[in-house]
Amino acid sequence: MLAKTGFTPGLNHRKELQPHTHRLKQAAAPRRRCIRVYAENGKNVVIVGGGWAGFGAAKHLSECGYNTTLLDAKSNPGGLSSGFRTKKGQAVEAGIKGFWYSYKNIFKLVEELNLPEWPFTDWTNSGFWSPKGLVTEAPVFSRQAQLPTFLGQSVHTVGLHWSISLPDRLTMIPFLGSFFDYNTNEETYKEYDSMSAYELYRRTGVSREAYEQFLRPTLLVGLFAPPESVSAAVMLETLWYYVMAHQNYFDVCWCKGSVAERIFAPLVQRIRGRGGKVHGNQLVTSLNIEEIDGVPQVTAVEATDRETGETTIHQADAVVLAVGINAMQKLITANPPLAAQNDFSNIMHLKSLDVIATRLFFDRPVPTKYPANVLSGFEPAAGATFFNLNEIQDEYRNAEGSVITVDFYNASALLPLTDEALIQRVRSHLEKCEPGFKGAKVVDSVVLRYPNAVTHFSPGSYPDRPFQTTSIPNIMMAGDWVRGLQHDAAGLSQERALVSGLSAANLVVERLGGGEPATILDADPDEPHVALTRQLVTQTRRVTSFPEILGLRNPFL
Repeated sequence: MLAKTGFTPGLNHRKELQPHTHRLKQAAAPRRRCIRVYAENGKNVVIVGGGWAGFGAAKHLSECGYNTTLLDAKSNPGGLSSGFRTKKGQAVEAGIKGFWYSYKNIFKLVEELNLPEWPFTDWTNSGFWSPKGLVTEAPVFSRQAQLPTFLGQSVHTVGLHWSISLPDRLTMIPFLGSFFDYNTNEETYKEYDSMSAYELYRRTGVSREAYEQFLRPTLLVGLFAPPESVSAAVMLETLWYYVMAHQNYFDVCWCKGSVAERIFAPLVQRIRGRGGKVHGNQLVTSLNIEEIDGVPQVTAVEATDRETGETTIHQADAVVLAVGINAMQKLITANPPLAAQNDFSNIMHLKSLDVIATRLFFDRPVPTKYPANVLSGFEPAAGATFFNLNEIQDEYRNAEGSVITVDFYNASALLPLTDEALIQRVRSHLEKCEPGFKGAKVVDSVVLRYPNAVTHFSPGSYPDRPFQTTSIPNIMMAGDWVRGLQHDAAGLSQERALVSGLSAANLVVERLGGGEPATILDADPDEPHVALTRQLVTQTRRVTSFPEILGLRNPFL
């Protein structure tokens, strides 16, 4: 669930591994020559950026027969899931990404790849920790008796360990009413977007203990930011999609190896096998935008090779921009015709968050209670997760020592620390959760820093987020941060990114007139009691707001 920027392989030494200080080579290297790429037949589509969004678009458009070219700034295109191996041959990637029960389109895509082995683990349970110890755990809901949503999650967790008292947990019940109200219409959604998640918790009477021990850490690892700086609307749609829509939706599995090796490498082969091109080390520097019949359109995309400085100009009948906010803002700054359009200039108001990923190799095996874990309160403003790769990834199941990944989100205060200081911090956190790590030695480690790496869904940011269609008709946007996507996948979601890429491909097909639209699987429909309640709330909204109906106006902090 991590970063959108590239990194360089190496060990835990600054001279060998410095993704946070890497300077783009084209700034210093002279351009040796310029190559113009023109296809003799067919329509040309250029996709900027890899990851689930870019690769999803490239896969479908190459299968439709378009001259498809994907350009990515990383040497190993893979966006969020790019990876490498250290000099000792240890697999490393930018954090561990879960695959949730509701990821229908990702599972469908992986099935289409016909891999020799299913790349995912079974559903796993997870632990939530504070410096005082275990807060609670998440069971595998699909193995429990199937009950209506809300009831099922409550019944199947009531008997689990909770460090939060039952009265404190009950204070979260009035907050649940917001799930039926926040998206009744566009104006209501904007109302919720204008307030922070913290403010909504305060208004609905959530207790301090429930907030600090459960809701706050959940957002820090789910949306990578604390509730006081997260849009209440995005918080609600994310929790709905991952937790509340159906009992089983919180179930999660993991890739049994590096996502780059297990899924993205075969996906690249699939795209190339259909005639598509995937080029790494290509930094897109310019879009050639011309007035055609009074309408601005992209006619070519210019990219510079980060190693050689060589510039290539790709003819384009359509362009899909599948990059994150930080890269998009740089592209807008470098292209005045983009900045002149309101929908693109609004993107300059958006913000991104910092992420750090660490991987530690210990000299001996240390059993952990859960394979996946959430850390609450270990850092003042940062959220964290840790994963025992010996239980998740095949190549580490029989390793001589434990292999642990710890990822930090909203990590701006941690970025200046040395690698050694971060490793010591990680060790301290691990020892508070699992005392078995005391005395174990770290024999290898990697620290990856990603400033401005992921979307910050801050309060009031919704109007500045772009739609997939833009003021330049042959530019389509893709990524987990676009708005108006007709799908329930929400937040920093790999499924949302893939769906946006497939949807952008469908917009290209509609515009250029060749091929069939990609099939996008919908999320499961609302359960009957949810649909009925939503209908009642929508009718009531014509009179007053749902929180006011409940009389939930008193602050709790």
